[in-house]
Amino acid sequence: MSTTVAPAGTSAGPLTLENERWSVDVLPGTGASLGAGRVRTDDGTWRDLLRPTAAAALGNPERCASFPMVPWSNRIEHGRLPFRGQEWQLQRNGADGTAIHGAVRHGAWTVAALSSDRVDLDLTTMDQVGTNFPWHFRARLTYALVGPSLVVTTTLHNIDAEPFPAGFGHHPYLSRALLPAGSHATAVGEPSLHVPATAGYALTGGIAHGAAGSVPARADYRTARQVGPSFVDDVLTGFSSGTRARVSYPAADGHGPVRVDVAADDEYGHLVLYVPRGRSYFAVEPVTHVNGGFALHDAGLGGTGVVVLAPGERLTASFTITVDG
Repeated sequence: MSTTVAPAGTSAGPLTLENERWSVDVLPGTGASLGAGRVRTDDGTWRDLLRPTAAAALGNPERCASFPMVPWSNRIEHGRLPFRGQEWQLQRNGADGTAIHGAVRHGAWTVAALSSDRVDLDLTTMDQVGTNFPWHFRARLTYALVGPSLVVTTTLHNIDAEPFPAGFGHHPYLSRALLPAGSHATAVGEPSLHVPATAGYALTGGIAHGAAGSVPARADYRTARQVGPSFVDDVLTGFSSGTRARVSYPAADGHGPVRVDVAADDEYGHLVLYVPRGRSYFAVEPVTHVNGGFALHDAGLGGTGVVVLAPGERLTASFTITVDG
């Protein structure tokens, strides 16, 4: 597979990063989303680890292989953002009446630096129109291929004159079966999933309204088991190490067993698991804070993962997707 090279300082079309193990399509003009994430298995075949994006959907980040959520993750209930005695009404752009998935996924990011296996993407809200957030910020997103790992680093920088509540997350969709790239098959495989979380949240309409408690049974993967057919959409927390999840694919279709580890810095204190019914993919989402975390933080609840960035302050964190086998 060839690598597309575009000049720095542009909002280029699809870019392909590649090394011996990974081939990743990056979409700077579609919210810095990923269009594909392919891995080479032991039989020499490139296979879709991340859900491939249909050509007609390349302009829609939520139908892409993965997309970033900045400067918040998941949902804000009714789009109401309370902070220090004031409340802002955000655009309710979710089908459920929430403000959803951050404020920049439809923005055009600028290519700041590019090589065959790494790209740095920048976005400044002062250059955007209609950003769904009351404060100005700058964001940098780096995708880098390092041996068997895809390394994703996000930096959020407060360039406003006021402090603001903040966080971010990423929404990678993992394929249930490692099918040859470009096959467009929709087989639903049965990988196993291990998530060593010790706590989870009770959610109403996808929003937490209190502190973390026990792990919901449907999302309990502390003992590795098949991803399964049941619907899951939960937020987990309480990780004692960098590993957030391990996905194990059995030998099939000519390739041997493949293990995929999702690990993250401590700033990613939460994980969203999303398993839709009857689909050929599921999501393992490293996030810094719980759904609805801004309201909980404003109410004085600890452990939400929300941070307050003072003017000039930055939040930086990385996660990795590492392939073995």
